Amino acid sequence: MFTAFLIKYAEIGVKGRNRYLFEDALVEQIKFALAKLDAKYAVRKTQGRIYVDAVSEFDFDETVEALKKVFGISGICPVVYVEDEGYEKLAQTIAEYVNRVYGGQQKTFKVCARRARKNYPMNSMELNRELGGVILDNCPGMTVDVHDPDFELNVEIREKIYIYSEIIPGPGGMPVGTGGKAMLLLSGGIDSPVAGYMISKRGVKLEAVYFHAPPYTSERAKQKVVDLAKYVSAYAGPMKLHVINFTDIQLAIYEKCPHDELTIIMRRYMMRIAETIAKETGCLGLVTGESIGQVASQTMQSLAATNEVCELPVYRPLIAFDKQDIVDISEKINTYETSILPFEDCCTIFVAKHPVTKPNVNVIKGHEKNLEDVIDGLVQTALETREIIEIG
Repeated sequence: MFTAFLIKYAEIGVKGRNRYLFEDALVEQIKFALAKLDAKYAVRKTQGRIYVDAVSEFDFDETVEALKKVFGISGICPVVYVEDEGYEKLAQTIAEYVNRVYGGQQKTFKVCARRARKNYPMNSMELNRELGGVILDNCPGMTVDVHDPDFELNVEIREKIYIYSEIIPGPGGMPVGTGGKAMLLLSGGIDSPVAGYMISKRGVKLEAVYFHAPPYTSERAKQKVVDLAKYVSAYAGPMKLHVINFTDIQLAIYEKCPHDELTIIMRRYMMRIAETIAKETGCLGLVTGESIGQVASQTMQSLAATNEVCELPVYRPLIAFDKQDIVDISEKINTYETSILPFEDCCTIFVAKHPVTKPNVNVIKGHEKNLEDVIDGLVQTALETREIIEIG
């Protein structure tokens, strides 16, 4: 029955003179999402509307699922087109539509006609009244309720006549690419994939960096992170995953620095390396999955200590989230089951038994001087030997 979809957006509609740039970006993201499917589609923008037309056989549910991963879409409306062949043809199509979609059900309804083409012989109020009568006469079980109906039948008079009543919720947000680019510090845990999802929902394009520690962490741990990047990429679009061999840096820190400061000093070097790659790749900030107080390295003092090494801003979309809030989102975007697989990306040998929770930056910097004879070379080697994996 349905061969097209009307795409609704929210925030884009208030962008003023720049609105067309956001609409164009949304069209491109829709095309990218649908290109992964076997069917063929035409995506077009006209008169403040975006339409997706299926131009070959297609799977309805598969198409909707793809569109539900496109940031910027607030609603997906399956549409029936009617050629303007007179009112009688429209009335017949309306009756067929309601019977097919809601036939046999006891429903209340409201007709919402919009006459964008002003030369149509009936105005919006007349269409509402006449088409409401058609439904009452031809669709058993239907009654009118203009205040709180079970469904609204939308009829838009344009170059064709568009009929729809269902609005499938989209993910909202802004089209990816309209908010700049950032570097995501991606681990195998629950939080960082959700942080990537959240920041890309605001239109930010992502690259990602993962710190690997062979042989203390396995190839399965690395593959777990690659799989998580693929889940994030389904929403955020294609990205590059930079895999850093962090083993020698961790061993040097373990050998030369106080063990209660291992986590915070390692974290500071991760941030330094991530920022170096970010600047190389045109990123405007770093993104982490940190939440205040969740672990010892995420106290206010610890976050300040890691921020101290960065020139770029550090974005933390989950900073005030409870753990359950984060888990709920991870389940929604299908990363949770992968995140809890028992392949750790940080070996327990490098985790302090009693980590400092209120680090003093000056003390930390003093202990980092113990690394001066080796750290620059280790960081340079880690950057030069990194593996770059194309995701999406």
